[in-house]
Order: sequence, then structure tokens, then C-alpha cells
Amino acid sequence: MSIRLTTKAARGVVALASAVGLALVAAGCGGGDDDGAQASDGKKPAAHASAHKDDGAGSPAADADKVIGEMKGADGIVVTLHSVIRDSGGFVTVNGTVTNHGTRPFNAIGWRSNETELKSRSSISGATLVDKSGKKRYLVLRDTTGECLCTTGLSGLMPGASRPVFAQFPAPPAKVTEVDFQLPTMPPATVQITD
Repeated sequence: MSIRLTTKAARGVVALASAVGLALVAAGCGGGDDDGAQASDGKKPAAHASAHKDDGAGSPAADADKVIGEMKGADGIVVTLHSVIRDSGGFVTVNGTVTNHGTRPFNAIGWRSNETELKSRSSISGATLVDKSGKKRYLVLRDTTGECLCTTGLSGLMPGASRPVFAQFPAPPAKVTEVDFQLPTMPPATVQITD
């Protein structure tokens, strides 16, 4: 085989591999959920919270107007809870918004867990879900790199500003539909878990 034919064949293989790779990327970016599950409002459920790191975008816009609980703390800090969703993988994800109604910038240092191996100093890793009937407390899940599956980098929230927050927990037994969501320094909020 001549060098010219070998070069043409190699280019063809590279072009085919590139086309296949682009097709796979495009298929992976499709917005559909193949399991066909519907949320109670008739819309597809949002992607699992564990599938994304908090980038400031926060909870889905569909939940942003819904209020299922509210926690008011010192210095005008208010946490509004929008959803507590049980997922089929055995997790519960809490979505909410923290708003600074005070006069000073807010840092969530007091909301982090006391665990020394956690990387983020400004997170809501100290949040818990409490099943009062079962007398169990559930801590925020951690990933393999030592980060919580929760909002991180929560510092410098200026007066009048808001920021979406989330935290993911192991799911209580299916019969448990009501839990207390707790953050250090804040009063608890009793909320309903939805499927």
C-alpha cells in the first residue's frame, strides 16, 4: 500500500472517530429523562443534585417561587426552603434560598460542619435532617474528595442579596414524610418530603 493511500485511510478513520465522538457528546447533552417519571406538577423532575456541583446557579427556577418553610436567624439572615425531594437513589435533596436582610455582609462559617477533613470553610455542611418519630439525625453527604454535597463558597453575601442553596442527605425510610431541617445558629423548620 502506498503512503498516499495509507494517509487517506488514516484521515478517514480520524474523521469517523471524530463524528462518532461528536454524536456521543450531542446525545449526552440531550435534556430528556429516560425513565419517564413525572413530577407532581406534570413536569419532568430536575437532575439529581449529586450530579452537579454548586456553581451559584442553585435550585431549579420552578421551585424558586414555592415556599415550604422559612428560618430566620440573627442579623437579618433568612433561609427560605423551596423543596425537599426524595429521589429513587436513596437521597433527599433540600433546595432553598438564603437572603441577607441585614446591614453587614454574611459569611456562612457558622453553618459548616466541625469535621476537620472537609475542604470548604464556607458551606452549609453542618445542616441536618431530623426524623423526630424515628429519633434519627441525617448528616449532609460527602463526596470522595472531602467536599459536602451542598452549597459551598457561601461567603460575602451582601445586604439585600440572595443566593440559592442546596444540601443532599441519605433518605429516611419511605414511611417518613416529615422532617426538621436544621442549620447551626438557626431555628429548625419542619418540612414535608415529596417524591
